Amino acid sequence: MARVPVRRTTGSPRATAAAPPVGLDFTLDRSSPVPLYYQLAQQLESAIQRGVLGSGSLLGNEVELAGRLGLSRPTVRQGIQTLVDKGLLVRRRGVGTQVVHSQVKRPLELSSLYDDLETAGQSPTTQVLHNETEPASAEVAAALGITEGSGVHRVERLRLTRGEPVAALCNYIPEGLLDVDTARLESTGLYRMMRAAGITLHSARQSVSARSATPDEAERLHEPAGAALLTMQRTAYDDTGRAVEYGTHIYRASRYAFEFQLLVRS
Repeated sequence: MARVPVRRTTGSPRATAAAPPVGLDFTLDRSSPVPLYYQLAQQLESAIQRGVLGSGSLLGNEVELAGRLGLSRPTVRQGIQTLVDKGLLVRRRGVGTQVVHSQVKRPLELSSLYDDLETAGQSPTTQVLHNETEPASAEVAAALGITEGSGVHRVERLRLTRGEPVAALCNYIPEGLLDVDTARLESTGLYRMMRAAGITLHSARQSVSARSATPDEAERLHEPAGAALLTMQRTAYDDTGRAVEYGTHIYRASRYAFEFQLLVRS
């Protein structure tokens, strides 16, 4: 078992102030058919996903890591590159290898992003960007099964974890269905608010796609212009079959993934 000191920084990657080194244990099985670089990558990724290695943590350079782990430099380089390619680590000249962020993996089921992030220990926060009543467009009216021009609440929010944006959410709720309070939207999830109001969510129709970020979207999500985004459109229904919410969301592909199980049809 190798124990790797890790330094956590705050603010700029070149900041000199840092917390004391934190020990991180790796178990590398040299008799395993699994390559050592892949074992290293898997255990580093697990530490990042569990929050043991937070955003900004410094692992040192490849020479230092190789010495601590008793591995060759090419093996360490390959393991690190695996996570650099996933967007979890970055190499910074004069600083070493640094954790960028962990990727959110969300089950493909009828649940809210807020609940999924909280369950994963990601400490979600919300910025409400827009919360007003307006006439429903043709698209929104068709999704909610209401007359075009009927009143709907349009709520736009930015969902963050550990201070970094993960998704931009736009939701439409039929007028009169729910007290859409801005303060509550900033402290909890929309589906929690619905459940508290006695609305029983039952099913949803959802489509997932991908596209490039516009300049405004990229700036809002802290991504470069043209970065890959995941998109989702969802209409949620209650247990009476009534449409209660229509959402159009965008997610940072570098920080977000849908995860689901596939079964063979018998």
